[in-house]
Amino acid sequence: MPLLRQLNAIMFADIAGYTALMQEDETLALQLRRKFQDKLEKEVTEYNGRILDFRGDGALCTFTSTIEAVRAALAVQLEMQIDPVVPLRIGMHTGDVLVEGNNIYGDGVNIASRIESFALPGSICLSGKAYDDIKNQRDIQTVPLGRYLLKNVKEEVEIFAISNPGIQIPRENHPDGKGKKVTENRSLDKSIMVLPFVNLGNDGEQDYFSDGLTEELITKLSKLAEIKVTSRTTSMLYKNTTKDIRTISKENKVNYILEGSIRKYRNDLRIAAQFIDAKSDMHLWADTYRGTVDDIFDIQEQVSEKIVEALRIQITMEEQVMLRKRYTENSDAYQLYLRGRHFWKERNVEGLQSAARNFEKALENDSRYALAWSGLADTYSLMGEYTNISRRELFPKQMAAVYKALQIDNRLGEAHISLGISLMLNEWDWENSKKEFLVGLELSPDYATGHHWYAEWLLFKGKTEEAFREISLAVSLDPSSPGILKDKGIFYYYTRQYEKAIDTGMLTMELHPAFVTVFRLLSLAYQGLGMYDESIRQNERWGERTGNVIKTQVSLAQIYAAAGRRTEAKAIVDTIENQQLGGNDYRGMAMVYASLGDNDNAFIWLEKSYQRHEESLCSLKVDPKLNSLHSDPRFNEMLRKIGLEN
Repeated sequence: MPLLRQLNAIMFADIAGYTALMQEDETLALQLRRKFQDKLEKEVTEYNGRILDFRGDGALCTFTSTIEAVRAALAVQLEMQIDPVVPLRIGMHTGDVLVEGNNIYGDGVNIASRIESFALPGSICLSGKAYDDIKNQRDIQTVPLGRYLLKNVKEEVEIFAISNPGIQIPRENHPDGKGKKVTENRSLDKSIMVLPFVNLGNDGEQDYFSDGLTEELITKLSKLAEIKVTSRTTSMLYKNTTKDIRTISKENKVNYILEGSIRKYRNDLRIAAQFIDAKSDMHLWADTYRGTVDDIFDIQEQVSEKIVEALRIQITMEEQVMLRKRYTENSDAYQLYLRGRHFWKERNVEGLQSAARNFEKALENDSRYALAWSGLADTYSLMGEYTNISRRELFPKQMAAVYKALQIDNRLGEAHISLGISLMLNEWDWENSKKEFLVGLELSPDYATGHHWYAEWLLFKGKTEEAFREISLAVSLDPSSPGILKDKGIFYYYTRQYEKAIDTGMLTMELHPAFVTVFRLLSLAYQGLGMYDESIRQNERWGERTGNVIKTQVSLAQIYAAAGRRTEAKAIVDTIENQQLGGNDYRGMAMVYASLGDNDNAFIWLEKSYQRHEESLCSLKVDPKLNSLHSDPRFNEMLRKIGLEN
């Protein structure tokens, strides 16, 4: 068989102290080995890897993607921490290897093996090369352990440890590690925080423009390999702060701060920016840019390039292209896009209508503005949830906008996310929607909406632990989004954590008093706790603010049925059964009958919902209101038709 050279992610894993355990308790040792082997086989398959060797207490695996390799390692290691605990160590590296069938050779294999020696039971260590591939994945946290000279490896290797919750972090100078730490400081820490640019204009509505500039600079700088940039989330916490530069630097462990201000009057623009060495409190440069809104793209590039010069960074040709990439040359289209995203985040009828108008106007100015096409597609998607327009009616326009965005720029992460949500909710195409979500998140790892919608995919498929990790990440990336925060409460409801659902709902209401759908969350959660009177009160508040009489009545009938108030529930059903029902009302009627214990009618209405392709059927597997149907064979058949079977 010929030798092939490939770039692989390599994972070594072994059970610490296995030989001694075999001598003390052979039955337990074999039980732990079987648990490790079963979980490893499952996750390596799930993440498209190969187990090349599994013997004794250890395994050698390879993956074509470092990101998938690390996620597989996380899933395995977290499972090993559950009783009976398996004292597993994992080491990972990405590098060139020679492949011959199920055998691999080369320095990459040796390095992965040496790195595993630095891991403690319960930990995952990885090389600097592997870290470079996953450093922008916000759901994977790491801490540096330093640079080491490894046994039989010529070059120094930087080692990192995964620091996600539940994962152990090795101490530095781990005595079993096969190598010595390099103590001298060999590199300058190029860590930067971009503070929110201050809007100096009298018009508070112009905040969308100053925040847009801040986000654009963070995005551009984050694409440079030699720079570590603090996230937009953390940056926005310092909006309107009175803290001094040194305090901010210490709180965030960064060495450099970019701060500035914007004064925009009509089409005139004045931007001041200062780049500061926070440790010495020295201004490395300060500049003022005057011009018109048409100059905004030039200014963004000039600021980014001056930072690169100040830090004496050598950037690749690819990074130069990314720094100068423009999604549009039209400043009017750019401003309309920023306005559209601002209104889109409000997630209500008026906000979504305004978002659509702004995206459409942006496209009138530049029909090849891929981000605006993606924004328009996302608006149609949310209209199916937050308005009375049927998602099936919106679907053709949504897909047309998605494909237009991808036709213009197939490396636009936001467009892949838009396609993912369209395929999931409208087509129930679980396999391809997952692929689009993962591609989108790899291209745009800081895109909160991507993590939000992928979290829904995971929840609907029953992967609750991963779902909560993604939705929590989405909240941290965009804490100002009422829709994302509210949906974290919905996740708590679907997983029967009703008190946490109420707490999240109350927080959403406190932060966003005008956000109507939070009352629906609270009604569901109070029903879960058996507090039916309060559930009814919150349902009424929801109905009063949405003006949707039919949906409110369907929900009230279901609450009455769950509370044992059968006569009142049936009276509502008799009243509305022959009326014009809207989107998701057929599934709602099925839930009324399920709560009444009338399974036959419940499945009749579920079939009607299925025939109308109501997107709310996606939550069929996890919704507590359908618990009474789970033992009926017809329920599993419905799950199969939707693609949610176990």
